[in-house]
Amino acid sequence: MERFTDRQFEGSRLGRPGRWIVAFLADWCPFCQRFGGPLAAWPPPTGIQVAVGDVTDLDSTLWDRFAIEVVPTLVGFRDGTVVGRRDGIAGRGLSPRALDEMARELDGSPHQ
Repeated sequence: MERFTDRQFEGSRLGRPGRWIVAFLADWCPFCQRFGGPLAAWPPPTGIQVAVGDVTDLDSTLWDRFAIEVVPTLVGFRDGTVVGRRDGIAGRGLSPRALDEMARELDGSPHQ
């Protein structure tokens, strides 16, 4: 799985075409470590790509660019523009179910 640093982003835009789910993760975060297994095993729907936004460095500009307060956080992009978001919950992290929810949002399907 590709790892993005702040160099792959143009401000708050992802410099890539298509539909992307970027999981903002930090190596030091136990909730990110727990989320990483399901993320790596998750088969994204056709046409959706998945990457990790590496915010391990607390000085990464991605924290501010995307107003990340809790990791893991998922951000969905369509042709570079943010179209959805799922923030982790402090002390709990993020459910792997959020990946399916984000994929439905990128497809334009209603939440279930």
